[in-house]
Amino acid sequence: MAIGPVQLIVLGFQEPDFRGEIAAELERLRANDTVKVIDALAVYKDAAGEVDVQRLSNLTDDEAVEFGSVVGALVGLGAGGEQGFEEGAEAGAALGAERVPFFDEAELGDVIGDLPRDSAAALILLEHHWAVALRDAVYRAGGYRISEGFISPFDLVAVGLATSEEVRELAEQESRPAAGA
Repeated sequence: MAIGPVQLIVLGFQEPDFRGEIAAELERLRANDTVKVIDALAVYKDAAGEVDVQRLSNLTDDEAVEFGSVVGALVGLGAGGEQGFEEGAEAGAALGAERVPFFDEAELGDVIGDLPRDSAAALILLEHHWAVALRDAVYRAGGYRISEGFISPFDLVAVGLATSEEVRELAEQESRPAAGA
């Protein structure tokens, strides 16, 4: 199993109005083999301070075992060389088979503690599966990653790929609750 780049995305929601659209979009991306949700944690704290937690992963059982095996092997390699690689792969595969979540109780406690009332947060661990073939092609051509990151919309204005009006609208949209929320 070739694993693409993995990204952690943390989102906040003021006065959330969830209708299943986010989960549906993640499933659509999964169906198109674009991304895979390795683990996701959604935490909602209502106005009274009551907390509801939901988890999501759209890995199949086999993918969970394989992903756990690869991650465990890499951790084991770093910790114990070749023997650690093998032990880590076995341990990771076992954890994947048990569907042990990547986000643990400590992270959950941090999210809940920092979350204002009547708001929500989502932690989404995504594998960018679309990037596997591109990464492999770069590697075969003798290339390697030097750096990576997201570009600010304001930088797009500087190079002429977006107008300042488009960036202002995007910034406003990303910093306020959705209409009707």
